[in-house]
Amino acid sequence: MLQVLACGAVVFPGLFLAFRRILPCVFKHWSDADVVLVSERLVSSIHAIMATTAGVIVVSSCRGNIINDRHWLATYFVIWYGVPYMTYDIFAMYLSHFYRFRVKGHEDYKQHSLRTINSFIRKEFLLVLHHIALLTILLPITLFFRRDQGDFFIGCLFLTELSTPFVSLGKILIQLSLQDCWLHKANGGMVLLTFFVCRIALFPYMYWVYGQHYGIPLYSVPFHLPLTANLGNSCILAPQVYWFVLLCRKGYRLYKRSRSQDSSPTATITDNAKED
Repeated sequence: MLQVLACGAVVFPGLFLAFRRILPCVFKHWSDADVVLVSERLVSSIHAIMATTAGVIVVSSCRGNIINDRHWLATYFVIWYGVPYMTYDIFAMYLSHFYRFRVKGHEDYKQHSLRTINSFIRKEFLLVLHHIALLTILLPITLFFRRDQGDFFIGCLFLTELSTPFVSLGKILIQLSLQDCWLHKANGGMVLLTFFVCRIALFPYMYWVYGQHYGIPLYSVPFHLPLTANLGNSCILAPQVYWFVLLCRKGYRLYKRSRSQDSSPTATITDNAKED
């Protein structure tokens, strides 16, 4: 019973509803769109901290033999928290999209409808596809196709969530009108650093560790792995590279603007990215 009550299907929607009740009492001038956005970001940060912690535990426990060492979190975190969170987050993103356009006065957003859902899917297609891919690829691999091997690499994938709290903090600082403070600038740097290290450089690192285990050079690792493994990694890596390029472009634009105006940038570099 305690395990069921603690699982993500209860925790994440419960936290979201709690934040939606608490935030309007603290920030009375916020609209529904503001409350939903910050609530979504807070829950995303909590999940990211949990996933990163689980990743550190699994990776540190399985370094002896990266293929055969086991840790129970590699499977159970995906079942009890990973899958429920990804399912919940699609719904939370839709609510954020709905209230954002409703506040702007769009006629179609007076109530939920197939048209608003279709608009959300079109606008956030890559994010929705990313979540669905994790649900349909990562879950079956974790449960059925690993043959009880590779917990180390599952732990590495958990570590990709390290950048999410920084992305969320950037949006929350904007919401609090603190985009000109030093914390926002420092957070922007941490977004770029953690995103690159944990969502892009992590994949060559996993290939390198695999090569070290079998005594083969890095460039030979893709030919040593099954085609499905390479395709799966490519599907996960490709949107991360795309989002990182968007982050760098926006960061560069803000840098040029600050130089030309001799003032701090007033926008965040995290608008076009989100951590899974």
